[in-house]
Amino acid sequence: MTQPLHIDFVSDVACPWCAVGLASLERALQNLAGEVPVEVRFQPFELNPQMGPEGQDVTEHLTQKYGSTPEQQAQSRAGIAQRGAALGFEFRKEGRGRVWNTFDAHRLLAWAGEQGARQQRDLKMALLRAYHGEGRNPSDPAVLAEVAESVGLDRKAAEDMLASSRYAQEVRDAEQHWQSLGIHAVPSVIINNRHLIQGGQPPELFEQALRQLAQQPEGSATTEA
Repeated sequence: MTQPLHIDFVSDVACPWCAVGLASLERALQNLAGEVPVEVRFQPFELNPQMGPEGQDVTEHLTQKYGSTPEQQAQSRAGIAQRGAALGFEFRKEGRGRVWNTFDAHRLLAWAGEQGARQQRDLKMALLRAYHGEGRNPSDPAVLAEVAESVGLDRKAAEDMLASSRYAQEVRDAEQHWQSLGIHAVPSVIINNRHLIQGGQPPELFEQALRQLAQQPEGSATTEA
């Protein structure tokens, strides 16, 4: 008998591998539709929590942070774009030209999550596409409100929330919670608070793991990939 699965998808809007990982997980969930009951919730993680409001050129940023050359970055982008295309997620050349602070995007996702898992999922995917596909600024309140409206959320309510400090403490507490559990890289997929799958894994891996975990009794050992 299959057990219901709760998935916490820890990620950042600014992370291209998070877009790949989410598209891959969704492909697996489509294959499992009707077999395994699954609820997905999106949890915050900031790759660059100290990033200022002006942002930074992505090539400059990655060179400073990782020591990579523009040529190495271009090769990495090409590989990520290929992975995304195979899963139906388009990384466009105009996307991700600049790195921005994503704290308010996480506040918006927390707000959407209060309205339902579907609303939060739709907003998450729309934010990923807005940034990686269109190069839009995920720290701009006007952009965030427009993206929220595009998936059927109330724009005025989103604007009011973003103009306030609501969900700020909830996001910080959630970030600290996952970091305290050893989550220091994203995407990290935590299933039923015990089983961990990290990285932009292929759909087949997610599907196999979810099938196995749905059949396991409570308290089984952690799964890592």
